[in-house]
Amino acid sequence: MRRPGRRTAGARAPLLLTVPALLAVAFLMLPLAGILVRTSWGELGAHLTAEATTEALRLSLLVSLWALGLSLLLGVPLAWLLARVPFPGKAFVRSLVLLPMVLPPTVGGVALLLAFGRRGLLGPWLEDTFGVTLPFHTSGAVLAATFVAMPFLVISLEGALGGLRPRYEETAASLGASPVRVFLTVTLPMVAPGLIAGAALTWARALGEFGATITFAGNLPGTTQTLPLQVYLLLQDSPEAATSVSLLLLAIAMIVLIALRGRWTGTPGDHRGPVSRASAHPEEPAATVPDPLPAPAADPLTKVVPEAWPLHADVTGFTHLTLDAPGSTTIAVVGPNGAGKTTLLRALLGLTPRAHAALRLGDSDVTGLPPHRRGVAWVPQDGALFPHLSALANTAYGLRAHGVPRAAARREAQDWLDRLGVGHLAHRKPAQLSGGQAQRVALARALAARPRLLLLDEPLAALDQTTRARVRHTLRGHLADFGGVCLIVTHDPVEAVSLADRVLVLEDGRVLQDEPPAEVTRHPRSPWVARMLGRNAWPGTATATGLALEGGGHLVVAEPLPAGTDALAVIAPEAVSVHRERPTGSPRNVWPGTVREITSGGSRLRLLITSAEAPDLVAEITPGAAADLGIADGSTVWTSVKATEATAVPL
Repeated sequence: MRRPGRRTAGARAPLLLTVPALLAVAFLMLPLAGILVRTSWGELGAHLTAEATTEALRLSLLVSLWALGLSLLLGVPLAWLLARVPFPGKAFVRSLVLLPMVLPPTVGGVALLLAFGRRGLLGPWLEDTFGVTLPFHTSGAVLAATFVAMPFLVISLEGALGGLRPRYEETAASLGASPVRVFLTVTLPMVAPGLIAGAALTWARALGEFGATITFAGNLPGTTQTLPLQVYLLLQDSPEAATSVSLLLLAIAMIVLIALRGRWTGTPGDHRGPVSRASAHPEEPAATVPDPLPAPAADPLTKVVPEAWPLHADVTGFTHLTLDAPGSTTIAVVGPNGAGKTTLLRALLGLTPRAHAALRLGDSDVTGLPPHRRGVAWVPQDGALFPHLSALANTAYGLRAHGVPRAAARREAQDWLDRLGVGHLAHRKPAQLSGGQAQRVALARALAARPRLLLLDEPLAALDQTTRARVRHTLRGHLADFGGVCLIVTHDPVEAVSLADRVLVLEDGRVLQDEPPAEVTRHPRSPWVARMLGRNAWPGTATATGLALEGGGHLVVAEPLPAGTDALAVIAPEAVSVHRERPTGSPRNVWPGTVREITSGGSRLRLLITSAEAPDLVAEITPGAAADLGIADGSTVWTSVKATEATAVPL
């Protein structure tokens, strides 16, 4: 297998690009080579251990570490705001962040003097109120280094935050974690590579700062004379010593850059980087006062009568509906892409401006509560397991967010993992789990949080058929013991029929049908749902004998609707007969057509047949019948449907 990034055999770089590129490399290399060539290697040790040099190095380390601390304190929140919060003037603020990177350092020093000097905007107030004088003081050197170095941290971390999918943070909020807890236990660990890279670059830049420091803080030995400033002085008196000290700074910079290769911004969720070396229990912040959970059963493995949490929701906006359901009800939400299914879930969570949900769970009105206090747990399509936590820590996350002691939370989490058949994987990280295992851990995590409303967004879509059947069986058993309402967004008719008590059909944000699965299967009122169920679905207008079809043609049905009614004709593929000659006898609906596609569906073949006299039609026949008829792509056939096999459903 060819390794990514290796040059394809036979590929050659264009000469027009290669020559300038090599010149650029030479241009960058020559100054560095000059330092190496001119260094007095025999006197290197003496130069670097001179008292003035060691004092300047000590001061440089002190100033750079303080600058790094200030940059972390101020830059991390700023990066988060720029990455996650829309506000007026964001482009201007981002320009301010970038400005020190392009501003001449001496100009930056002048600007600092005019702001914090004794005659500056804040200088007199700082001196009179706090007795603080920044210019020509070590604190001034720290301020100058922070001014020029902090942008490296902000830009690096903003890029990492921008690459982190909000779904992780939203899922954490749905499990009961406050915004501060989410930031400390999910956001920061997942962007750790970008944070570490930005911090290292910030420290290296602060260590090498010269122009703003000498302009604002001066060049006082032992007070503001850092290593770069000493190099400047040594150039006048001892060029050899200046070269040796320059080599030291060059070595430090190269070490930082080599250590960060490929990690300039980091990849959120990349567990191969520093994330995997995070604290053993990063889910343990001392952040906020948690909201208490309803008391759990004494033993989660024991069958108990679940506490019922009926649902009432009035959803307005793009998705517009009223939803009522008693506790222990499972509702399948189906509809075409863009119908408003995910918008409905996010409105119930309080996570979208597109729709608003007035939500009541049991006797509690949670409409005005933030997502982490609603008692609504969400399982996204991909599960959104936190990659830096083990399966056990993931499952215990919601319990810990609600104040359950760590040991008790981990015991209950282990019980839930055991119930779903993945208890033996408790120590594994999400990257070490299969799709089905990860999906069961995500479900265990949501159920362990003891929600009042459970939202599942296509929870089985990413699984293979065998795993999907196994997880579906497990899910069905646990939903039977769930006292709240569960909404499952799905495109799978088997999931809708086997898991749900009701099927809610959405289209363009409106409800087309809300009935038991059997009724939706028999009389679908949406062409999309009928096709999802494998039926032929033809919209039209009722006539005295059947339907005038929108695509042209007429369909005779045994039980016609009142004339003029908008209706949907539903025909099962197995009810369509296929012939090579025009059939005679009882069929009332007969059309000529051409076979355009043949697919296999289990033990039967599905034929897509087009006709100038009727809409496209799907028929199912056995392979033996296809062989007897000599059916192939492009074959000319006749199709027939008995009037008793066609059902007209009012829209």
